[in-house]
Amino acid sequence: MSTIVAVSTPNAVGGIAVIRISGDNSLDVAEKIFKPSGDRRIKEMAGYTCCYGIAHDNGERLDDCILTVFRAPHSYTGEDVVEISCHGGIYVTRQILRTALKNGAENAGAGEFTKRAYLNGKLDLTQAEAVMDIISAKGERELKMAENLREGSAFRKAKECSGKLMKILGDLAAWADYPEEDIPEVQPENLCRELKEIRKELLSLIENYDSGRIIREGVSAVIVGRPNVGKSTLFNCLSGCERSIVTDIAGTTRDVVEESVKIGDIVLRLADTAGIRDTDDIIEGIGVDIAEKMIYSSELVIAVFDGNSPLTEDDLNLIKKIDNKKTVAVINKSDLGIYPEISEIEKYIEHTVYLSAKESSGIEKLQSAIEAVFEINENSFLQPAVANERQKKCIDNALVCVESAVSALENGELLDAVNVLIDEAEQYLLSLTGEKVTDAVVDEVFSRFCVGK
Repeated sequence: MSTIVAVSTPNAVGGIAVIRISGDNSLDVAEKIFKPSGDRRIKEMAGYTCCYGIAHDNGERLDDCILTVFRAPHSYTGEDVVEISCHGGIYVTRQILRTALKNGAENAGAGEFTKRAYLNGKLDLTQAEAVMDIISAKGERELKMAENLREGSAFRKAKECSGKLMKILGDLAAWADYPEEDIPEVQPENLCRELKEIRKELLSLIENYDSGRIIREGVSAVIVGRPNVGKSTLFNCLSGCERSIVTDIAGTTRDVVEESVKIGDIVLRLADTAGIRDTDDIIEGIGVDIAEKMIYSSELVIAVFDGNSPLTEDDLNLIKKIDNKKTVAVINKSDLGIYPEISEIEKYIEHTVYLSAKESSGIEKLQSAIEAVFEINENSFLQPAVANERQKKCIDNALVCVESAVSALENGELLDAVNVLIDEAEQYLLSLTGEKVTDAVVDEVFSRFCVGK
């Protein structure tokens, strides 16, 4: 493969910048653009060693730098790798990069260093995908889950299931192909039991997918309620700025106001909507219609009620509209006192919290309620789980094949048909780990990486 180079630090001013070179000729390229102090030669340096020197362009000094050598196969990519750490100015960094390109290196593509690590057997495909999740982690839980994936938890579980399927395929093939040999007949009852166990393990891989997806990608959420219950005040409280206009006049919010807000480790793509009520105002009515549509399109509904007044007909109608939706009921204005009958809401909505958006008190209760709605807890991120839609699709397809094989056995179908289904399941698991994937799949996986990683 060609020798590639890229700046592996952000394209911004900083203390240092790192230019990474990887490939068979990385040491040759480095010798052409870097002069170590003293009489050292880069090609003679051992792996995991550094030297001080000067980066230059055909003798013209560019910067004082530190050069680090990583020898194959004990490097990130599995190839010879050189990293040049220079001062973190954008101009000087680009000058060193251009000099490397002039002296035999090629621009690295998005994720190409990690792609080479995968191709050289340093990472499996699930571990490679976890690298990007580590880079983009926005919170502690997200980072824990990415690190768990990076350590190969999903790969090991999938590999275990794959090994069991391969053993079953071997038993079926031996029994069918060598009838004259003294090979025990495959018993459908035993085979069915083994497949059910594999099905259970595959289900455990995807059961935490939704909670992980929520932590990584966030949740679309909408704040709804009748006018003047404090929806916009809550929206401003969560967003940390005055995004929505707040007045005592009913119907102030007529359009949808949106903002991404973070509650604990969960990012909400939050929308503040018009108060839901019957109205003769044409413009306000359009806002009400939009709010009602967003109830059905959002993953989470935050239904706000005025805790300082009794339930109204509009409140009761809203409760009917949000039935069967993932919902957190917010009883607002707790600082003004709670009307006794308002607790009736708890009969309709399981996750109900009392807070004061005006005083910004009780927000931690809202965080806990949202986590409870999506069944998010510490253990969710420590168990083997799939990280993205590609992995989930592989598991889902394998699961369908295993379930079909179980059903075929229970219906008394021939083992030949069962064998085909088991083989399909095995192929999907091999695709999950990257042991059998097309170039198109590999390119798609690494296309979302940043250049330099």
